[in-house]
Amino acid sequence: MSSSASADAVVADGELSRSEVVISERTPERLRADADSRALALLAAEACDDRKAVDIRLIRVDEVSSLTDWFVICSGLSEVQVRAIARSVEDSLELEAARLPLRREGQSEGRWVLLDYGELILHVLTPQERSYYDLESFWGHGEQERYISPVQTSSMQASPAGLNASSAPGA
Repeated sequence: MSSSASADAVVADGELSRSEVVISERTPERLRADADSRALALLAAEACDDRKAVDIRLIRVDEVSSLTDWFVICSGLSEVQVRAIARSVEDSLELEAARLPLRREGQSEGRWVLLDYGELILHVLTPQERSYYDLESFWGHGEQERYISPVQTSSMQASPAGLNASSAPGA
């Protein structure tokens, strides 16, 4: 269905007005905003990676929710690491993007930290909390991608068949 046909269908259902439909179309301004929010999500993922976060995922949800554009979800293996990852993201986004979170949750407990930047929401969880909440499944209808560290990528390209030296036969 074309965007104009879907816009007419939405208006026909009476859910949105014409002005609301126009805002959701892919205008140059909207494309720039999409690129900016993706860049913010990647910056957050890099900051998570700097503190050795595990299984960093980016989930684009702007097509399926008005809550935010992106989720970045990762694990820290201890409460101390969860807090350190969240602090790394806060510092990085403040320094690189001049952004402060609109809201913080869970920092005192350390098992789960949420940082809300509007178009980006970061979740840092211990493996137990991540398994319990299973955010990836809940937001499974969003476009998901795994963040791969540039260091990990370069080591995979440098060694034969993507094996690093410690996993090569005879090592």
